[in-house]
Amino acid sequence: MCTAAAFKTKDFYFGRTLDNDSSYGEEVIITPRKYPFTFRSIGTMNSHYAIIGMACVVDDYPLYYDAVNEKGLGMAGLNFVGNADYKNKVKGMCNISQFEFIPWVLSQCTTVSETKKLLEQINLVNIPFKAELPLAQLHWLIADSSESITVESMKTGIHVYDNPVGVLTNNPPFQEQMFQLNNYMNLSAREPQNHFCSKLPLHIYSRGMGALGLPGDLSSQSRFVRAAFVKLNSVSGDSETESVSQFFHILGSVEQQRGCCDLGEGKYEVTIYTSCCNADKGIYYYTTYGNHQITAVNMYNENLDTSRIARYPLIQKEQIRIQNRI
Repeated sequence: MCTAAAFKTKDFYFGRTLDNDSSYGEEVIITPRKYPFTFRSIGTMNSHYAIIGMACVVDDYPLYYDAVNEKGLGMAGLNFVGNADYKNKVKGMCNISQFEFIPWVLSQCTTVSETKKLLEQINLVNIPFKAELPLAQLHWLIADSSESITVESMKTGIHVYDNPVGVLTNNPPFQEQMFQLNNYMNLSAREPQNHFCSKLPLHIYSRGMGALGLPGDLSSQSRFVRAAFVKLNSVSGDSETESVSQFFHILGSVEQQRGCCDLGEGKYEVTIYTSCCNADKGIYYYTTYGNHQITAVNMYNENLDTSRIARYPLIQKEQIRIQNRI
């Protein structure tokens, strides 16, 4: 399971958590402008916007989990098991496979508005990358500094929803996730007032009671509510350090710790990594379950006018700074 979010201070930030019981060898991958993206049904794109994000590389092809392009557009795919549905090819449509969706959009779009127009011609098809890599059941958060949308491919077709909270988790479908926020409209970051009964001398006995009732479990619906509340009430300075730190704190509200989500047979779902990309500056920050120190990869420190991807394996070992070293 996962949580993705878009966040704006002076710059625009986009990122996510990846929650699973095992890693697939993901790395921070920079795809330069001249890397040939070969699509299964629509040919090869030899020139495009540069992209940075988290991906698993198979046969020199970056299978992106989340990414941002050089124009500041971000996109993340999250598990949508049981609801995602991909179709057969349709003549006259752009037949794009699930694993091609992120590069197809980020290669050619600069804004969410452009993406919406592009999506009018898409048909997400049931063609896997290879037989031993079945299609992941996903839906997507796409965002720029001004707006966010959620894209879902279901049995009823492609659905594109405006996403006013800039947050996405997994199931249920996005419209149902948004509807559930109605149940929490009484929550507040401020101290609560006694509306229970004026005849009773009820009083606050702790700070933070305005958020009493905010769900704390690890289900995707509860994580959506919690991440939306934390993000929308978040206050941050505009500096890069303050903004990045605050973004990690926002997603920290939905982290999963080993042992709390028991999948049986000794397997536990944990937050494998958390990412935060400054989409304006092309800097991809991340932490991993075993390394809480924030690591950064700057897209513009690479030659973006080449054809070879740049790969940065994740630093997994905890980096502890000893303050009183002898």
